[in-house]
Amino acid sequence: MKPVPSQRTGPSSVEVSFIFKPKNRKKKRSPDPDASKNIEPGNIPRLSKLIALAIRFEGLVERGELRDYADLARLGYVTRARITQIMNLLNLAPDIQEELLFFPRTVKGCDLICEKDMRPIAVIPYWNRQRKMWGDLKKRKLAGNS
Repeated sequence: MKPVPSQRTGPSSVEVSFIFKPKNRKKKRSPDPDASKNIEPGNIPRLSKLIALAIRFEGLVERGELRDYADLARLGYVTRARITQIMNLLNLAPDIQEELLFFPRTVKGCDLICEKDMRPIAVIPYWNRQRKMWGDLKKRKLAGNS
């Protein structure tokens, strides 16, 4: 059999249709009912986050990953004064820091104690005085909340 030459001389076209289904599509999972029971309601207080951040920043500088706190300010797009305010929280007595790190979550309204309230306490070099001021602040803030 000899091939028969086509009578057409123009461009030819082919039309193909298919259905595309990606193989790596994420399957919809039903939420795990047990997982939601483990999450505490409310938000972590901002002061707790700031102390954790200060601890992290101190580690970065100590390990040499950052030269100094000025580098940290440049990376975070904040002023050096703001970094100083955050890092001054590390001057608090260790037991106060621990209490603030594990402060109860805020379920309703604003945080009871904010970072600005802690600044005068953090500049006191004596931990016993800090503890007294901290106790007074807690009484004042918690009594006003009730």
